[in-house]
Amino acid sequence: MQSRFINTTILCIVFLLGTISSLHAQNTIRGKVVDAVSRQPLQSVSVTDVSMPSLKTSTDENGNFILRSAGKVLVSYIGYKASNFTITKNDENIIALQPDVIRLKDIVLASHAASKFSTLSKIDLDLKPVKNTQELLRLVPGLFIAQHAGGGKAEQIFLRGFDVDHGTDVQVSIDGMPVNMVSHAHGQGYADAHFIIPETINNIDFGAGPYYTKQGNLNTAGYVSFASFKNISKSLVQVEGGRFNSFRKLAMIDLFKKNKDKQSAYIAADFNYTDGPTISKQVFKRFNVFGKYNLSINDNTQLTASLSSFTSKWNASGQVPERAVANRTISRFGSIDPTEGGNTERHNANVILTNRFKNGATWENQAFYSRYKFNLWSNFTFFLNDPVNGDEIQQAENRNIFGYASKFDQKYLFGNKMLHSTYGLGFRYDATKDSRLSNAVSRKFLSDIKLGDIKETNAYAYVQQQLNTGKWLFDAGVRLDYFHFSYLDKLNTIQNPSEQKAIVSPKLNIQYTLNSKIQLFVKAGKGFHSNDARVVVENSGKEILPAAYGTDIGLILKPSANLLINVAAWYLWLDQEFVYVGDAGVIEPSGKSKRHGVDITARSS
Repeated sequence: MQSRFINTTILCIVFLLGTISSLHAQNTIRGKVVDAVSRQPLQSVSVTDVSMPSLKTSTDENGNFILRSAGKVLVSYIGYKASNFTITKNDENIIALQPDVIRLKDIVLASHAASKFSTLSKIDLDLKPVKNTQELLRLVPGLFIAQHAGGGKAEQIFLRGFDVDHGTDVQVSIDGMPVNMVSHAHGQGYADAHFIIPETINNIDFGAGPYYTKQGNLNTAGYVSFASFKNISKSLVQVEGGRFNSFRKLAMIDLFKKNKDKQSAYIAADFNYTDGPTISKQVFKRFNVFGKYNLSINDNTQLTASLSSFTSKWNASGQVPERAVANRTISRFGSIDPTEGGNTERHNANVILTNRFKNGATWENQAFYSRYKFNLWSNFTFFLNDPVNGDEIQQAENRNIFGYASKFDQKYLFGNKMLHSTYGLGFRYDATKDSRLSNAVSRKFLSDIKLGDIKETNAYAYVQQQLNTGKWLFDAGVRLDYFHFSYLDKLNTIQNPSEQKAIVSPKLNIQYTLNSKIQLFVKAGKGFHSNDARVVVENSGKEILPAAYGTDIGLILKPSANLLINVAAWYLWLDQEFVYVGDAGVIEPSGKSKRHGVDITARSS
């Protein structure tokens, strides 16, 4: 009853806010803020009316803003020189901010903006050089990772009391394209982000809990969204080396030197190699190449296209029993089965077309495609089950992913209030061929345990309304997700029928800025992660979309110019679900669960 009441309340707020959308302001200005050197659009920049400081806004992901103002504004952003600008009433107001010393005091608590710590993650990218996606993920406050099996597998992720395996409860994306693999051969939501070249990342957006309307499947403990540079200011060639025959080569080439506001392109590539510290050499190889092109078709239409390719191959020393080291059967860096390891590859195409209308509304359409291959050999129990051949297993799959997303944004001004309306829809289709779990010896096939083809479709639509009025910020949304699962079991003559189901996920976030030093917030929402398609069809559609209900209550403090603190008490409750254990090919019920805790994040300078 309680969850139904919360759902109904949030739905009412969403549609109530939507009714305000007919109110318009007459005296509005629009503009775009970019980096003066790279011409890269800047997000979350504060824009304040000089004559009436209570009138303020911030830029979106494309650097655009809209504000009710007489035309003279103060533009400020951490790491840049704050400056006054005069804006005329046309759509060609491009404001170029000059880079400056990074000072935490430039972060201001304001009712029109949230995600203060997400803004700081961009500064971390500038100040802390990162060499791989492991280090990128570590920039997210409260998120921890662990790596095993030779560096080629996706990281083990820990967030808010979850061991989320390789991504079951954390949604990961890059430039709007999903990283997670649903119904994966190794584990649900497998998020191998090693195809990302870290130096190409311009920003990291993140959030804990299931409170974000635009984030769908797998967003229960949280989400991480990477955004790559639209253009770069200079070319770069870098060579690094270290112990264990380790080296890395990186090149980033700027292809268009001039007029970057109209056209830009760059290409990046890196190669990693290491033998690792183990006696059985890892012979780890990873190669990435990424290219991105931006074109202003006209003053209001922007085209962005990117291509990337990734291959990785490695050996792994694997997990070893402690007693084998203690009795000196092997050394600390030895292995029982030196044939563990794997290879994987992923190739992506991503196209985004953004159109901005004269009234300031934007319509974004995105299409993406991924081709993915995966092979992993593991041995967890050595000779426990098969004393002759050993217990090595192979997990493998070949996958094609097709996706489309459309988003419409409109901001309405009336008095000192602003309503930001967002409407979105899209789909993702995964076609996986020969998803298998097999017995193997020294990477040679013995017999299949599981083998089949998986087809999974997720279609969705959502509406989000964000109202900024005085010291208050109300953000309410509702999301509808539809799933269709099918599994062709190639080891069974009797086939289970396909299954389908839909889920509605309401969200509500409220923020109150008491003053320049204290900001209060409360968040509530429903999220979910889909179960593996093999679980869904085998259990006749039961517990297809186990829901997660979460609540955050907290505050952001800025007691001094150089100190920022975030404190939040949180609670997360998950429905009954069934988990497909990829390492064993069996289904295990995990039951209901609840987690609660307190997050404290602090930054000083």
